[in-house]
Amino acid sequence: MEFAPKYGITRNLGNVDFAAAEAATREALATQGFGVLTEIDVQGAMQTKLGETMDAYKILGACSPRHAWQAIGAEAPVGLLLPCNVVVARFDGDVFVSAIEPKAMFQVMERDDIEPLANEVAELLKAAINSVAVS
Repeated sequence: MEFAPKYGITRNLGNVDFAAAEAATREALATQGFGVLTEIDVQGAMQTKLGETMDAYKILGACSPRHAWQAIGAEAPVGLLLPCNVVVARFDGDVFVSAIEPKAMFQVMERDDIEPLANEVAELLKAAINSVAVS
């Protein structure tokens, strides 16, 4: 199994400190205009709810307010697809950062007029993911 889904924008950061990778991811998202609205500590939830142990795994709900405003204006129920999930996870010893591919996510809307918005958000997320640096 790999940590590189077709529906994601993924980067392997190598064997780096998880907390540093998460902080760098948040910083890279902010640089591209995204705020983190939600955070899910999957590792902690699985331990608490199921007694299961797993490697570090966090889901960050990233939102670009300007783009969210445009999407909601185009189709109010689009909130079902928001925010854009960004995962920071340790997998096979390495830390990966991965964001949902907006073009794949918004295909369910079957609206051609939303494609330019999805493309713009995808470019911003790619720039964020590609700029994550852990020293």
